[in-house]
Amino acid sequence: MAVKYNQWTALLAMAKASLKAILRSPSAVIFSLGFPLVFILVFGFIGDNGISIKVGVEKGTDTSSYVFQALKKEKSLKLITDKSTTEMQDDLKKGHLTAIISITSLPRQGAAPSCNVKVSTSTASVDKIQLFNSILRGVIYQADDNFYPRASIAKVEPMIVLPGRRYKTIDFILPGLLSFSLLSAAVFSTAFLFYNLRQTLVLKRFFATPIRRIYIVLGEALARLVFQVAGAILIIGIGYFAFGFTLVHGWSTFLEMLILTAFGVAVFMGFGFVVSGIATSESTIPPIANVITLPQFLLAGTFVPVDAFPSWLQPVCRIMPLTYLNDAFRKIAFEGLHLWNVGLELGVITLWGIIVYIVAAKVFRWE
Repeated sequence: MAVKYNQWTALLAMAKASLKAILRSPSAVIFSLGFPLVFILVFGFIGDNGISIKVGVEKGTDTSSYVFQALKKEKSLKLITDKSTTEMQDDLKKGHLTAIISITSLPRQGAAPSCNVKVSTSTASVDKIQLFNSILRGVIYQADDNFYPRASIAKVEPMIVLPGRRYKTIDFILPGLLSFSLLSAAVFSTAFLFYNLRQTLVLKRFFATPIRRIYIVLGEALARLVFQVAGAILIIGIGYFAFGFTLVHGWSTFLEMLILTAFGVAVFMGFGFVVSGIATSESTIPPIANVITLPQFLLAGTFVPVDAFPSWLQPVCRIMPLTYLNDAFRKIAFEGLHLWNVGLELGVITLWGIIVYIVAAKVFRWE
């Protein structure tokens, strides 16, 4: 009695073989995992230090004075004390320093300290000098309140601070890099894979077996889903444990991000099928793929919020599917929304998936 050919067994065999091929490809591993991990490490180590203002300190400055000690405690200021006056003036002209300060203590008036502060700056530092002046005035005003209490026309009640989550740099960067790694890996790997399978006649050999064409595609798709989900686990894990990436609901948020990862890969593979179908040679695949991936990398909110772009450019940004995947990841991870709460984002991505697979069906060639 003849044994019936099992399509699912063939699918799993193809997925296993394809996954081994992906793991043995240095470019696939580096591009899918290495690229986003390097950026995450860079932005993670930069952290949320914000704007750093470098201020030179003149020789002879009284470093024990109240004003100097107060400035020293400001996290956004970096006081440079190990350079000569000539070196600091040269850095000031180049914009490497925001200002140079000189603090001279004066005779005390009772218990209150007194000093003279001299500030020098240059036209190369106009972007930060106002912020430094605000910090300096704040220090002086605080000292005045401490040592020269006086009546005021208004009384300011203590500030009310509501509980909330701090939005860190990693909370913005990680979802964007994760989304872009899914897009780039799905487009490039799918395009190169099926083009090479077609050119080397491997697909033609597959047709000589009982496996159906749809199972060939599903097998390759399954391998990429497994690889990208494993990569997402690694990326999210490093972000969470090393840099404090926010997962509001813990494990449930983590699992929802993995489901969204699989959904994004499935949609973005359609772009790879399109590129594979219209490419006339292997050398034409990168330019065509870059036309799809590069604008989204730059404009879809990967590194910069879409709202930061000019108003005329924002509608273009909001057409791109990567924009909505970025938004969905951030809303789930930081805002605590669930998959059923990001219907708009999933709907737009699904619409893109329908469109791109219709196009892929028209242009994709098996032989």
